[in-house]
Parts: sequence; C-alpha cells; structure tokens
Amino acid sequence: MQAWFAQALTGKRGAWILGAAGLLALAAAATLGPADAGAAAAQDWPPFVLVSGLLLIGLVSQEDGLFAAGGHLLARRAGSGVALYAGAVLMIAVVTALLNLDTSVAFLTPVLVYAARSRGEGEAPLLYGSILLANAGSLVLPGSNLTNLIVLGHVHMSGGAFFRRMAPADAVAVLVTAGVIAARHHAQLHAQMTAPRVPAGEARLGVGLLAVLGATVLVVVLRNAALPVAAVGILAVTARLGLSREALARAREILGAPVLVGLFGIAVALGTLGRAWTGPAMLLSHLDSWATAALAAGAAVLVNNLPAASLLSARALPHPFALLVGLNVGPNLFVSGSLAWVLWWRSAQTARAQPSLRAATGLGLLSAPLALTSAMAVLTVLGGGTPVH
Repeated sequence: MQAWFAQALTGKRGAWILGAAGLLALAAAATLGPADAGAAAAQDWPPFVLVSGLLLIGLVSQEDGLFAAGGHLLARRAGSGVALYAGAVLMIAVVTALLNLDTSVAFLTPVLVYAARSRGEGEAPLLYGSILLANAGSLVLPGSNLTNLIVLGHVHMSGGAFFRRMAPADAVAVLVTAGVIAARHHAQLHAQMTAPRVPAGEARLGVGLLAVLGATVLVVVLRNAALPVAAVGILAVTARLGLSREALARAREILGAPVLVGLFGIAVALGTLGRAWTGPAMLLSHLDSWATAALAAGAAVLVNNLPAASLLSARALPHPFALLVGLNVGPNLFVSGSLAWVLWWRSAQTARAQPSLRAATGLGLLSAPLALTSAMAVLTVLGGGTPVH
C-alpha cells in the first residue's frame, strides 16, 4: 500500500494525471467565473514562477558543487553523529530560507544521505530531517515557501518586515522538529562514527553562488520578486549549462512542469471558489489565531498547502501569519501536505535510499503538533498572532 501510494504520488503517470486535472480545473474556473479566476490567477502565479527560478538556481548551484561541498565539509568536520546532525539542521534551515524548501529537499537530500553514509552513521535522521525540517523552516522569508507569497497577496510587506515578524516562530518550529527527530533516532546519532570515506568536495565559486546571492537580495528587497528571480535562474542555467538538449532536459526534469501546472490549476480553481463562495472567509472571521492555524494544517493535508492557501486567502484575512504557520508546518502531518514531499521522495530514490512513508509520517505526527503549537506560542507572545485589519 505504501509503495503504491508513493508511486501514484511521485511517478510520471501520477504527475501527468495531476497536470491534466489541474488544467481541467483551471478551464472550469475560467468558464464559470472568469473575473474571479483572473483574480485568483493573479494572486497565485508569482509563487510558481518564483519557485521555478529558485529550482533552476539550485540546479546551477549543484553543478558548481556548492551542496556537495557543504555535505563533505560536514562529514569531515563533524566529530560525532550529534555534530553531523546539528550541522545538517543548520544547512537545511539556511538553504530553505534562501532558496525555498522545494529547492532544499530536491538538492540537499542526496547530499545529506551520502554524508551520513560516509561516516558510517545511519541515514534515517538526515533523510527524514531533510523534508520535515524544510517544511517546518519555511516561514522565515516570503520566498521560502510558495504559500507565503500566496497569503501575502493580502498583506503588503517587504521581505525584511516578513523576516522580522516570522523568524522567531520559524526558529522555534525548526528546533522543536529537530529535537523530535533526534530523540527518535538518538541511538543512531550516538553511534561510533568512522573517518569519511569520500573525497573532499570542491565548490566552484562562480555562477551558482552569484545567483544565490542575487536571488536572496531580490526576495528580501522586492515585494514581488518572482519575475526577477526567474530571470536570474534562466540566465544562470544558460551561463553555466548552455542551451544544449541535455541542459534543457535537466532543467525540465528539475522543474517537474506537470506537477507545477497541476497544482497551479487546482490552486486557481479553489481561489476562484473562495471568491465566489463566502463560506471560507466567514469561517476564518469567526476563528482565533490558534484555530486558524489548526484549520490551515488540516486543509493542507486534505488538498495540499498550495491550493489550500489559495482557497483560504481568497479574501482578506484576520490572522494571515497564523494561517501560514498551519500551512507550512501542517504538511509534516502527511505526505499530501506539500509539493516538497514529492521532490523529497524523488531525490531520496536518486541517492538509493529507502524512504519509508510510514516512518516519515510517524515522525511528522509526533513533531508537527509540537512545532505548530510552539511556533504559535511565540507568534502570539510577539504579537504576530493578533488580527490584521
């Protein structure tokens, strides 16, 4: 059952089915409510364009050896399994913040698995940490998660202002999630480690690093950095890989267009529904910040956090930041919660790992409620959970 579900979710047939369903949903929305569909599309397209640019920048960074060098550095410098795990937590948090959680799981998962193997450590803490920590740590910048940009359509603030509001809650969510994973796999983290059996990675400090720095500045400074970041991604791929057939094929593979198109179509359809039907907005208007976060977490698991964000943020929101806590941390409850789960499963398989949905879900069911509650407590104390008028 587990293998069938994973194949349906991540296989090529499942991706094309999702893409076709999204196009049908988009066509239905445009036919039944063209004005509402246009407004929903205007709110939803920037996140999808932004993540496409960040994934392309991630591809170039991988080609330049930035991720591999980081993994090798961890493997060489870590004096224990705990130190290796702590370094991995920091790496995941930084890459998620700067390059989006989807880029993080797509490129860091194999690197962290190889780092664990090279020291003779069990790969489970780093394998499952790469997805659970990326979801939990995607609250820090607007570009860290597509849901942030969708919800921020009604909250006009810069990336710096968003960081100041959400960074403390993000840090707590990461620490709590990391603590749960460490407690569950404490035996592996305290096992005797050997010297790394892989050669040191050499990073090329060129196009990839410049693209990462450029994208980071754009996301922090601009309210809508989607098109500029996409342009940086395209330029970086062209400069680093050229326009060969092989380069284009690799870019198409990492983008996973059918899945992105499918999720975009469903998101627009639900955003159209949220504009035509007052039910979601009325419900949210009667909920406090804690109930809003819980509702968002459930909706993310039910229909994926991107369509859920589009539906729930179709109208002005009383508790947008609490909504984001639920939409970003809630997906750790189950594999249907975010696009990152699909990319994680695919990347784990490329590293010849044997991910278990049962084990990952078990860790998520333990960590997500604790991380969500802790993040909401910090948000409330610091005033981020107060209603926005």
